[in-house]
Amino acid sequence: MKLARMVKVMKTDNGSLVIKKIRDEAENIYKSVKSGRLPTLTTPLRSLSNVTYDEKHGYFELAGGKKSRTLTANTIKTFAQTLRMMELSKLLVETDDMATKRDAYYQSKNWGEARFSEQPESDAVMDDIEALFGFNREQLGFYPDERGGDVAGALTVIDEDIETGKEIKIDCTKFGSGSYSVPSSVEQLKFETRAEFILAIETQGMYSRLVKHAYWKKKNCILVSMGGVPTRATRRFIRRLADDKKIPVLVFDDGDPYGWLNIYRTLKVGSGNAAHLNKYFCVPQAHFIGITAKDITEYKLPTHPLKDIDIKRVEDGLKNDPFVKHYKEWQQALHDIIKLKKRAEQQALAAHGLNYVMSDYLPQKLENPKSWLP
Repeated sequence: MKLARMVKVMKTDNGSLVIKKIRDEAENIYKSVKSGRLPTLTTPLRSLSNVTYDEKHGYFELAGGKKSRTLTANTIKTFAQTLRMMELSKLLVETDDMATKRDAYYQSKNWGEARFSEQPESDAVMDDIEALFGFNREQLGFYPDERGGDVAGALTVIDEDIETGKEIKIDCTKFGSGSYSVPSSVEQLKFETRAEFILAIETQGMYSRLVKHAYWKKKNCILVSMGGVPTRATRRFIRRLADDKKIPVLVFDDGDPYGWLNIYRTLKVGSGNAAHLNKYFCVPQAHFIGITAKDITEYKLPTHPLKDIDIKRVEDGLKNDPFVKHYKEWQQALHDIIKLKKRAEQQALAAHGLNYVMSDYLPQKLENPKSWLP
């Protein structure tokens, strides 16, 4: 099946299911009101306390917790906002259109008393609808405002021309000093590569250095900039590429609790808030090759003191995070950094020379898989 036709069929099938689920839910609400019963919307409880982690599956999964919103005097506005957001989603899918999260917020200004005061309110209702129906935001017609990550290296991305539907081959080695940007939706993409691994990098500055010196050519790899906590499109891109080409994913993060428990953990196993979709957006095959407390000491890196928020994040991780509880290696890493009372950035390696990261640090990490964290 040609790419354009395959994508069209996929969109049509998903669109029909989205519309059916919205109609079914709306009809249930209508029947409840007609019969004099208070309508209720039930969604999974999205929090770290309601997830489990099984290494065989590789991502956070929802446990059995649910939350229900029943139409009452106190919930009538949120209930109305949810219904209007469902209506907007149905319209977007039916017309094969899209709206950014910001667009959706401003659309609500036409909803009278159901309008949102601030965008976080709109985003929260959108998340509820996503969990209610089990579709991701993009399938519901809503696209994020944030840009995707950057990509460089031994990879050809096969996309489609929006007007003709014909295949377009994008060679990620041909951007000069620039990069290919991950689009907001990546389901239609195909890949050609002989790269040996994907190197996902936390900071844009470190990514730019590796691109500047064509590190991907020296190590036959694909470089992906995460830019902090990676967007869902970036995570999905890495996951699809790794699955399709059966290549490992190595993650190069800062040496601090945020880089470990927010950025890396989210990429590898997902989050509690998005547990209903983690199986699509996480990268279970990822391994951590970034800065550890041991590296800080052995490489004599310049450091910053741990902040109170860092210590709290470690304590919460050790106590409540199913991922940390599963891996003794991560428990040890967290204990080590608390004992050290220091943290270090990727760029701290520049204390030994601007290109020390390429000449020494990364080669040593790549040659020693025992130094990687799961």
